Amino acid sequence: MRSFTLAALAILFAVSACARAPQCTAASLGRKAQEVNVALQEAIANDPARALEFSIKAQEVAIRYQGSPTYDDACRAYDELLSVLKG
Repeated sequence: MRSFTLAALAILFAVSACARAPQCTAASLGRKAQEVNVALQEAIANDPARALEFSIKAQEVAIRYQGSPTYDDACRAYDELLSVLKG
């Protein structure tokens, strides 16, 4: 009985943590897209080698997230691209 109670508590904590996690919305996705665009323009102007690195990473990310229709997946993809551009 004690292990069942501990398991139930663990599940409740996990669910409550997920409920507090920020969700990606259409608005936040739009902001991330804009941020990637600005960072890409700066990279092209200041460091063409970084722009090439971004191009390679963008292809990898596009393949990885192909067929992923959720905003959360799209936000993760933009975050990966931003890390390359701002890296």
